[in-house]
Amino acid sequence: MQTNQNRRRFLATLTAAGGAGLIGGPHSSAQEGRLETTTVRIAKGPSICVAPTYVADELLRAEGFTDIRYVETVPGTPSALATAHGEIDFTTNFSPPLIVAIDDGEPITIMVGLHVGCFELFAREGIRSMLDLKGKTVGVQGLGSSQYMFLSGMAAYVGLNPAKDIRWVTSASPKPMELFADGKIDAFLGFPPEPQELRARKIGHMIFNSAIDRPWSQYFCCMLAGHRDYVRKNPVATKRFLRAIIKASDLCVTQPERVARRIVDAGFTPRYEYALQTLKEIPYAKWREYDPEDTIRFYSLRLRESGFIRGTPNKIIADGTDWRLFNELKRELRG
Repeated sequence: MQTNQNRRRFLATLTAAGGAGLIGGPHSSAQEGRLETTTVRIAKGPSICVAPTYVADELLRAEGFTDIRYVETVPGTPSALATAHGEIDFTTNFSPPLIVAIDDGEPITIMVGLHVGCFELFAREGIRSMLDLKGKTVGVQGLGSSQYMFLSGMAAYVGLNPAKDIRWVTSASPKPMELFADGKIDAFLGFPPEPQELRARKIGHMIFNSAIDRPWSQYFCCMLAGHRDYVRKNPVATKRFLRAIIKASDLCVTQPERVARRIVDAGFTPRYEYALQTLKEIPYAKWREYDPEDTIRFYSLRLRESGFIRGTPNKIIADGTDWRLFNELKRELRG
């Protein structure tokens, strides 16, 4: 009962705060045509940087979706492959795992750049830069994880050999963050709410933040991708889905307190203070300013340098991206 009341209050707030601009918008659903499907399956994971997908349910209902399912997935390669295999329709994911899947021929289409920056690299005393990680132990969730791909790209970018110069430590239990907290590894790359928790616990110090440190801060971090068949067969549903997610991104900027409360009440994360801090730190508003194709080109080059992919950036872009709906929505939702 409490959750239903919170949802109704949240929707009422959207309507009061944004009016037609948020719920109805300047578009005409009649002009777009009928939804080909009213069902959408969305990836759900532990990271709260993808908050727009978690608070978009009411906006999706306003777009005509009636069956909205959040499917538990592991971020990174598992979520990319779950999309490719048709287990979910859309995922918000760090771009390198999506690029690797596209290079392998998986049917994934990247369509939207959602936000900039969410990764933060924490290290013990005496480590001040990426170069200082040579010969050190670094914890990641897995060798196919977003964290591993990101750090490998960073290492190669500054001249390190990620396969030889860094001692990777993977662990499901205890998790890499706890290994770092216990002093058993030298560094750890986390995504929200992990950095917020480490700062609250005064563990280690941050030596890198992808939201502010160049060149990484000049490109999208998380991007939204769908199964190629869903996107091709359901163009109206896809556009309305993307519209709801983009509007939800704007809500993360204009109403962070209510969005944080919403994702806590809905069970996506337990700590309101970490959720609110995340929403205030991540520059969600920059989706209008950045070029998603630049992001794919940049990370494709890094992945090729690190040996993760064989294809060129142009081939990845040709095989696995479609920006048409995103460009239409940027014009429609000009803010």
